[in-house]
Amino acid sequence: MDYLSYKTVSVNKENANKKWYVVDAEGQILGRLASQVAQILRGKKKACFTPHSDCGDNVIIINAEKIVLTGNKMDQKYYMRYTGYPGGQRIRTVSEQLKRKPAFVLEHAIKGMLPKNRLGNAIFKNLYVYEGPDHKHEAQQPIELKINTINKNKD
Repeated sequence: MDYLSYKTVSVNKENANKKWYVVDAEGQILGRLASQVAQILRGKKKACFTPHSDCGDNVIIINAEKIVLTGNKMDQKYYMRYTGYPGGQRIRTVSEQLKRKPAFVLEHAIKGMLPKNRLGNAIFKNLYVYEGPDHKHEAQQPIELKINTINKNKD
């Protein structure tokens, strides 16, 4: 056999064979869930991973308001933004943010784990986060994905 006859396949957006997954965030730890979802969005667990193209899958996250943080992060971790005016620095803790907009907490964590360029922005558009148990993507027939199933009954 001639070793030159084998070609490396460079996957692009058209032939990426994207799938749809549903992840239930109820009882999941924020950082662990975010890192797993970021890998799926990026496509790093696929055999045909290509670093310069969007070859990852689409992910739907439901029950975003039921996410769990370890330690005292609910009150000690905060999100800071600046309005652009003097004295316009606004700070919210995670517990306040979960009451106002729970999807933001997951989106912010996952976006921070993606590349900081145009490819990262394109990959982030494949993420859909919903607050309740319902989503509007039944037509895509998403596959339920179990992430971080922790057995709490271990002694």
